Amino acid sequence: MSSGGISTYEQRQKWRAEHLQTNDPFVVDIPKIELHVHIEGTMTPELRWKLSQKNKIPLTCGADKIALTSLEETQKAYTCIRGRIGAASAEASKSFTFFQIYYEGFDLLQSEEDYYDLAMRYFERAAKLNVRYCEPFFDPQGHTRRGISMEVIMKGFQKAQIEAERELNVKSQWIMCFLRDMSPESATEQYEAALPYKDMIVGIGLDSDELDRPPKLFDEVFRRAREDGFRRTSHCDFNQKDTHEHIRQVAESLGGPGTERIDHGLNAADQDDLMNMIKEKGIGMTICPCAYIRHAPESEVFVRIRKLFDAGIKITIASDDPAYMEDNWVLHNLYMVRDKCKFTDQEMVRLQRNAIEICWASDDEKAALSQEIDFFEKAHLS
Repeated sequence: MSSGGISTYEQRQKWRAEHLQTNDPFVVDIPKIELHVHIEGTMTPELRWKLSQKNKIPLTCGADKIALTSLEETQKAYTCIRGRIGAASAEASKSFTFFQIYYEGFDLLQSEEDYYDLAMRYFERAAKLNVRYCEPFFDPQGHTRRGISMEVIMKGFQKAQIEAERELNVKSQWIMCFLRDMSPESATEQYEAALPYKDMIVGIGLDSDELDRPPKLFDEVFRRAREDGFRRTSHCDFNQKDTHEHIRQVAESLGGPGTERIDHGLNAADQDDLMNMIKEKGIGMTICPCAYIRHAPESEVFVRIRKLFDAGIKITIASDDPAYMEDNWVLHNLYMVRDKCKFTDQEMVRLQRNAIEICWASDDEKAALSQEIDFFEKAHLS
């Protein structure tokens, strides 16, 4: 593989192993703030198999509906996820496409206990990776359209959230995303159903397949959310069709003044005017490098990350859908940028300070997180 070519699965696994073998205490021990992780995308093969058995829902793989009859077969299927995110037409007769494995996982979630298990397993993993604060996304339309009530979803999440803060020292707030490939009317209906849970939901987002689905379609519900005091962000997938126009809509006008954060948005590095707008408006960006190198040449990814950082834009590094992205969690993504972008120790600290600045925690919580970073920096860099 040339340095500019799309890496193979084997090459990516080699990188992952090499990074973990370094066991760099700086990357391992730094207190982490994660602002881009889809809770439904943290469903490991072990949890998928457990829920399948518990709820008596058979597992299949690919368009050919190949039966998965053991945990081992399920684990193997996770290594063969095909299809670019945002490309609904990917061929996968005998293996999962991303959206297939993602949304079929929703079907396994049936009870409050299931939602608790999903969230708690993420929080437990986050604690081991030294994540101190996170803002997980969730996609309620993917659940309520199956007849699952918001009460079941939110009670399960809340139980895990409270337990994680008490037992694991991991604090969190939830971001409710609207599914971009569903209608704006559906988004509004879901928004209204979620209002009773405003004390748990800090912000709204926009995700799922964005092919030919510009952000401006959802302007009205974003305006309403802004007026109601919700924070706002939106996905702009890397190398997606019309991505520069989508980034512009999100930064400049979605919901009125534009959003406060952009998820992905890596192609902003292609145009100086986009970068200038993002920087001048203080918009944060959540970047997930291990997601991009599955579909784009290495040479297209890390130079853009470095360019955004060097421009003074508040980027932060996160994991996206780690269970479905070759088991690459926030730690592995940080290792990747440290290696490929040549970030110094001080710059790795800056990434976490960026995350604190653009997160939606209270001022007191931000102060506590900043103090923890200060202690870490003094211990490792003084």
